[in-house]
Amino acid sequence: MTDAADLRTRSAELLATYPPATTDRTDFLKARFDAGLAWVHYPQGLGGLGAPRSLQAVVDAELEAADAPDNDPRRIGIGLGMAAPTILKYGTEEQKQRYLRPLWVGEEVWCQLFSEPGAGSDLAALGTRAVREGDEWVVNGQKVWTSSAHLARWAILIARTDPDVPKHRGITYFICDMTDPGVEVRPLRQITGEAEFNEVFLTDVRIPDSRRLGEVGDGWRVAQTTLNNERVAIGGMRLPREGGMIGPVSKTWRERPELRTHDLHQRLLKLWVEAEVARLTGERLRQQLVAGQPGPEGAGMKLAFARLNQEISGLEVELLGEEGLLYEDWTMRRPELVDFTGRDAGYRYLRSKGNSIEGGTTEVLLNIVAERVLGLPSEPRTDKDVAWKDLAR
Repeated sequence: MTDAADLRTRSAELLATYPPATTDRTDFLKARFDAGLAWVHYPQGLGGLGAPRSLQAVVDAELEAADAPDNDPRRIGIGLGMAAPTILKYGTEEQKQRYLRPLWVGEEVWCQLFSEPGAGSDLAALGTRAVREGDEWVVNGQKVWTSSAHLARWAILIARTDPDVPKHRGITYFICDMTDPGVEVRPLRQITGEAEFNEVFLTDVRIPDSRRLGEVGDGWRVAQTTLNNERVAIGGMRLPREGGMIGPVSKTWRERPELRTHDLHQRLLKLWVEAEVARLTGERLRQQLVAGQPGPEGAGMKLAFARLNQEISGLEVELLGEEGLLYEDWTMRRPELVDFTGRDAGYRYLRSKGNSIEGGTTEVLLNIVAERVLGLPSEPRTDKDVAWKDLAR
């Protein structure tokens, strides 16, 4: 049975064999994966040791103390937080062996081809079609709000394979090669001036059936694993005290006493306490995950994340007064990651507006919390037994 002492020993052996100071970064990360120290709760041979998820912190602390490189998790967050758990649960052994190691090491970036212009909040209404031809599927459609599509090698994709059944039942889940002919990525410039999001057009894209995850027509159930993990990844990320948005505004408050007012002080105190409560709640949620897959509780964390980010960034702009109206750079860029704390207050204020949309809109998540956490009656749904092809559009 793997315990904390065993993991410390394994970490020491890894560091002795591959000294971080003299080992190529990618080579070290590959060795860490092969040693089962990437995500210790994964099975042996897939970057883990079948150990309790809670012991990952032991490994991370040992390697961080030795100044070992990490896999830049913010850059590959979609792969780590969404694609990997879905592949682990529904993938074949061949798929797990092919995708998980380069995903964790960061050699291959992933994106998520879910939302569409006519299927965002109502994701199950998606219209991208996949038609089977022998051992391949021919995919046509459009996806939107795709983070990192301009960087991605692979995508997790859901498409409609049977229009003659109700919308939730005619969906299948695929792995799409973003370099295949017929995949076109176009930037979506945002209010920040950047284009971290994209729209993706799929024209006669051929996906081998060997890249299907789960059974044909069972894609909605597979997608729930992705979506539940996405909400936890966004709303339940591990942070130190005063990590995230509350950190910069607290720092400004301490360093700029001339900006303080009684009203701003009261509002900052309230938001600081709420941010700390959210942080500790996220820690509790991660501990609950040790026992199994994430559930609908992640929706609550995502709701709190979006609301707090928007309120805190608004307070920061107000605290700074005229300075808060400045914006450092409106240059059109295609960034590799979202950096909330490394930019100015104007960026944080503008970028946080998207927090209540990405990863599930606030309205949809409120329904999830109401129905699946609190057990309240479901909203009436008149289309649940209607074939997708017969739905009004």
